[in-house]
Amino acid sequence: MPRQNISSGSPWEPVVGYSRAVRIGNIVRVAGTTATDEAGQVIGPGDSYTQARAIFEKIGRALGETGASFEDVIATRMYVTDITRWEDIARAHSEVFHSIRPAATMVQVQALISPELLVEIEVEAVLDYEG
Repeated sequence: MPRQNISSGSPWEPVVGYSRAVRIGNIVRVAGTTATDEAGQVIGPGDSYTQARAIFEKIGRALGETGASFEDVIATRMYVTDITRWEDIARAHSEVFHSIRPAATMVQVQALISPELLVEIEVEAVLDYEG
């Protein structure tokens, strides 16, 4: 099966050695994604809902480049720095996945790569499944 690596153009991808998303066969994984713009600036500092919405926009673009969509997502993982903000992040998640309902995990972590980042999200998708 051919491997398809998707780059978001992030300056960190070549430094760390990762891709925004990888597709092999009908499996797509989107790496942990944060709310940063093309220049590496944080989108929505202090606002976990705005950050989650920006993250889902980035994830949607990466999925699209692999031929997948949110409807193909089977699992999401949300890493948050303050679990008391779970409702804001859950609201953004529900706006995307309300009727899709993938398996979802949300856990609090001590910190993300920048103190301004409040949430990081990754997803898994399966294409061309019988269902």
